[in-house]
Amino acid sequence: MRFTEALTFPFSRLRAGALAVAFGVLAGAVTPALSQDNPLGLIDPAVISVGTMGDAKPYAFTTADGSFTGFDIELFLNVAERLGFKKEQVVFTGQEFSALMPSVANSRFDVAAAAIGTTDKRKESVDFSDGYLAGFLTVLTPDAGITDAAGLKGKRLGVVQGTLQEIYAEKNFAGADLVKFPDNNSAVSALNNGTVDAHFLDYEAAKDYSARYPELKVAVNIPSFDAPAGFVVRKGNDALREALNKALQAAMQDGAWKTLHEKWFPSTPMPDAYLPKQ
Repeated sequence: MRFTEALTFPFSRLRAGALAVAFGVLAGAVTPALSQDNPLGLIDPAVISVGTMGDAKPYAFTTADGSFTGFDIELFLNVAERLGFKKEQVVFTGQEFSALMPSVANSRFDVAAAAIGTTDKRKESVDFSDGYLAGFLTVLTPDAGITDAAGLKGKRLGVVQGTLQEIYAEKNFAGADLVKFPDNNSAVSALNNGTVDAHFLDYEAAKDYSARYPELKVAVNIPSFDAPAGFVVRKGNDALREALNKALQAAMQDGAWKTLHEKWFPSTPMPDAYLPKQ
């Protein structure tokens, strides 16, 4: 989402950091209370704190000046604006993927936004908004001998810990030796230096890496429409989840979602469910 800058002013970042300490240490999470002054149950009713990633292009990533951008970032800012929040009232903080959902569950963040697929297992600890994105799981490799899933047998396959790719690979690629990484950049670095033979990631991210490193090829695409991406919220915070759902539906109905999808995924089909109703 090469959208507007999503970083807030320094004092907001300091306030978010202080709140993180106040709500996330020692005894564990303290659930923010719903009230007339805090109807969405936010950690700070004046700010929405969002955990995301800095290297998940085109979903969520940082630019040279440290600003967050990408499809998920722009979409969330659009949704937040519909809830009455200005962009400077939305604080994005980058984390490793595996830490995002626990951080929401422990009230470190109000929301996590990083193309996070909705699964029954994940819903045991956090809640999800309605889905807003579906896509493909992809194998990226320089090995011309890997042309399908069977070609992964006996190969070292990189996955980012905590992702749908890790879950899928553990279930379906029994013959592959899985190597877990904290993020895509470190996995692709290992792929480029020969530490792993292939990397299993999201289609759009794979497309971006293959453009940056021509020796890497997209070898396998696996449809993943059964676990659409959603915004993650603290379990039981129905007020925030329902508000996000209402704003998401509005963004889909007035064409804002479609415009952002065309911007960030120009050659990718769009599900009818996410497009304006005639």
